[in-house]
Amino acid sequence: MQTPEHYNVAAALAEMAARNPYQPGIIFPAGRDVKGRAKSVQLSFYQLNVECDRYAHGLTEFGVCMGDRVLLMVRPGVELIAMVFALERIGAVPVIIDPGMGRKALLQCIAEAEPAVLIGIPIVHALRRLFPKPFATIRRSAVVGHSTAINRVLADTTLEQLRSARTDPFPTAPTTTESEAAVAFTSGSTGIPKGVVYLHGMFQAQIALLRDAVGIQPGEVDLALLYIFALFNPALGVTTVIPDMDPTKSAAINPAHVVEAIQTYGVTNAFGSPTIWKRVAPYCVENDIRLPSLKRVLMASAPVPPALIETLLTHVLAPDADVNTPFGATEAMPLTYMSGREIVAETAALSDQGQGMCVGRPLPGIDVRVIDITERAIPTWDDALELRPGEGGATPIGEIVVKGPVVTRIYLNRPEQTALAKIQDPDGDGADAGGVWHRMGDVGYFDAQGRLWFCGRKAHRVTTPDGVLFPVPCETIFNAHPNVQRTALVGVGPQGHQRPVLVIEPRASRFPESMLEKQRFTLELLALGVEYSHTRDIQDVLFYPGTFPTDVRHNAKIQREKLAVWAAKHHHESLHTRPPVRCPDTNLPPGVRIGDLFRALSIFLSVALSVLFIQRYLTGKGSKEYEVGSKGQRTSEEL
Repeated sequence: MQTPEHYNVAAALAEMAARNPYQPGIIFPAGRDVKGRAKSVQLSFYQLNVECDRYAHGLTEFGVCMGDRVLLMVRPGVELIAMVFALERIGAVPVIIDPGMGRKALLQCIAEAEPAVLIGIPIVHALRRLFPKPFATIRRSAVVGHSTAINRVLADTTLEQLRSARTDPFPTAPTTTESEAAVAFTSGSTGIPKGVVYLHGMFQAQIALLRDAVGIQPGEVDLALLYIFALFNPALGVTTVIPDMDPTKSAAINPAHVVEAIQTYGVTNAFGSPTIWKRVAPYCVENDIRLPSLKRVLMASAPVPPALIETLLTHVLAPDADVNTPFGATEAMPLTYMSGREIVAETAALSDQGQGMCVGRPLPGIDVRVIDITERAIPTWDDALELRPGEGGATPIGEIVVKGPVVTRIYLNRPEQTALAKIQDPDGDGADAGGVWHRMGDVGYFDAQGRLWFCGRKAHRVTTPDGVLFPVPCETIFNAHPNVQRTALVGVGPQGHQRPVLVIEPRASRFPESMLEKQRFTLELLALGVEYSHTRDIQDVLFYPGTFPTDVRHNAKIQREKLAVWAAKHHHESLHTRPPVRCPDTNLPPGVRIGDLFRALSIFLSVALSVLFIQRYLTGKGSKEYEVGSKGQRTSEEL
């Protein structure tokens, strides 16, 4: 491990303010005028730096000290960014928790963070009054808002009063690359949320990668569709545009507002989940809108469909622009990088065949390996853990592990989770000596070209008596059906003896209402699956009545754990609960595939069922048969 050096991420804001004082630092929405046009508040880097100094003076006078953890629950905007940099300048540690994770998880995270100071909106202070135990370590508090009678009861002071009248430069705390810089909690999409501890040196490494490897340069304009990444922008010399959106409801974002912000401010870079771009890209195509200022679109948090990348490159962006899909997590980011043009040209067809989603090659200084999948802790790294390439040059599918300067080392106050997720590497070479491997909880493999392919979360794999099924390679096959919005592969039953169940979220107005429609939809899906060896044994199909549950932070990660519970309750509704069909190799005539025969069988059965229902209705054998026949007749008319 390298010797710690003096570094404080907040110093970069002061440097930027001195270098380009009048460049816009942050632009934040401030409602709309009577004609519906966006209004905004704008601060230059000089003004933002002054705000940072004023809050740093006020926080110090309030009693905030170097090393204090400060629970910061402030809505995205000028105050949030100024407050984060003020805390970093003091040497205090901002604690960031996603409020949308639910009350129980939120209170648990607060208790584990053990904050000394609380700065937040009134509802958080009210929560503290109702549930005081998780807030027991807090000695001072400030509420966002004016000094009203209610706010004076809720907290010691207000955020407005913390803004000191002093504007002289606040001396930056003498932190080092090994000093604690922030605590950010994971979304908890596949388990309990955990506090990830960042050091100043990790921020330094992340900023260097975003600048040198990703190519984000001073003077650019970033649309912060993922707010957490906006905190890097002042250190990069990049203008931050906060979009007019609810960050907890990105699936309902108004694409017109996103386009308006890009066109108004000449946005050059935008980082958001694929959920957002699945709304923006079609809107641009439908309205013949191109976004020539955008030279880089970054998408992460969930697998990115190659078709979405192709739409952006072909119909929305300029010829010299690109779409990139970096791989990472709260515990380690960014890790890999890949051009969208390479995806469209080389890997998209392989993804469509169920080989996973290619996320590119490791960034400079980042070490990525694939190891055997196991649930046990691995205390110490050994090179023998790594899965080696087999015939053809690709590795087997395994668990992805990473090491490098952006990789965090511990979970806050969770030693058991730390032991399960981290592998110590005391024998690493050079700068890697004393490093830590992080187990991503994701599964994937390397191809012969050294590119990493993502196959899903380790916790979401389905273990059957005949082998293991991974969600992304399987779901991609069924997502090709034109009436499918998305799918989720889940396992029903105990580990090792699970039955794979495919849960379908149909497109709007395409939900199969009748038995005949369900039968036809199911057979068409099975016809897709039977063409590939890894999806042939998936025989149970359920149609989910609504939108899949997803994580609050990105609205992109499907909560398969919840869908698995739902599938277990509704498994009897599947139309194909017989044992999986074995499909041995057959000598079919040239040009004929098993799927073609399956589709022919689907059409035959649909026609046969229609004839059967009509016949039973016409014959009218008994009242019960008549009722069944009537239902069948109505269904046929509806179809």
